[in-house]
Amino acid sequence: MLSYRHAFHAGNHADVLKHFVQVQLHLYMNQKDVAYTYIDTHSGAGVYALDSFQATKTGEFDTGIGPLWNAVNVPAALQPYLDLVKAMNPSGKMRYYPGSPYVADQMSRAEDRLRLFELHPADVKILNENVRKAEAHKAEQGERSRGRRVLIEHGDGFQSLKKLLPPPSRRALVLIDPPYEVKDDYKKVRDALEEALGRFPSGMYAVWYPVLQRMESRQFPDKLKRLPAKEWLNVTLTVSTPGPDGIGLHSSGMFILNPPYTLEAMLRETMPYLVQVLGKDAGARFTIETGTQVTGAASARLAGEGPRAPVGNARRASPLSGKGSLRLPGQSMVREGEEGAPAKPAASPSPRRAWHPDGSAQAKPQAAGKGEARASARRPASPGGAQPRSAGPRPNGKPGGKR
Repeated sequence: MLSYRHAFHAGNHADVLKHFVQVQLHLYMNQKDVAYTYIDTHSGAGVYALDSFQATKTGEFDTGIGPLWNAVNVPAALQPYLDLVKAMNPSGKMRYYPGSPYVADQMSRAEDRLRLFELHPADVKILNENVRKAEAHKAEQGERSRGRRVLIEHGDGFQSLKKLLPPPSRRALVLIDPPYEVKDDYKKVRDALEEALGRFPSGMYAVWYPVLQRMESRQFPDKLKRLPAKEWLNVTLTVSTPGPDGIGLHSSGMFILNPPYTLEAMLRETMPYLVQVLGKDAGARFTIETGTQVTGAASARLAGEGPRAPVGNARRASPLSGKGSLRLPGQSMVREGEEGAPAKPAASPSPRRAWHPDGSAQAKPQAAGKGEARASARRPASPGGAQPRSAGPRPNGKPGGKR
């Protein structure tokens, strides 16, 4: 299906999360002198006009870049992303918004290479024109790259990814964000990542996905956690409670395999600000999870029926407990011991530290060990021993963000 056009959704809250994280990934990759290859499996048009018919018809940029345009007291980690967007609007009027190829072009260096794929015939034509204009502008400024820095291919990014791995420099940043128009997209993402990790296990892979009510979306993150990557990070941003009709995109996530070690701390400092500025009601929040690969029998146990524990050594930020979300005015806090409150995990002699919205940290018991997990799997679940799923509403509707 090729009905999806991102011009209708450019600059929405999902784009803010995706491109803010993408900027941080480029900054991290740029710290090393060795060149890297950026691969974008679903590139889109590259640049979008926010005053176009498509953008003004939906007005989704008012859920994302719009509230941030004149925001104050912006966290330091968010500033490079906002600087990039404002640099392409020198008049000061919010008119253009970047797609992921433009972000990559601006954030990468002359020695780095961009490999862009797009299947939609209209969008790939616009992408070629936008890249040509960008290269011509750089040439006028005296900036010239060695060889063909940007290559665009009209084709399936899922199929094309494997032929580029491993890259010549043995460094790569891969962005995968299909439209998820069809259920198969979720499986295609996972299969493509599994094959990519087999060819190039040390690459950095970033996946954008919509958080929807449909089963494929709800199960998607847990399936990615079981891929053979050394580490993973999953961050979601929810801006409002879904309406009764379930239409629209209210929440999205970025899942990074082999993430920068600096990313989690930076997100914990920045995500509360995005919730505060972009949040529409008491359902606004964020979650952050990190963990390591789980395979074999351990993975099978965690995939069983009943309440799920975080996969691997995941540190889950629970919106109800306040350990990773920002409550807006009027949002209630469920306290431990009250009805509906999440149960305390089993005590462990080895405490770990848990993050709180006020910036403080305190010791928190670890989850039960493997032996205890096996024992509990043989016992019926009890209210005091079951670990709840991630709390909060699960949005439903058509995905509204891509690229």
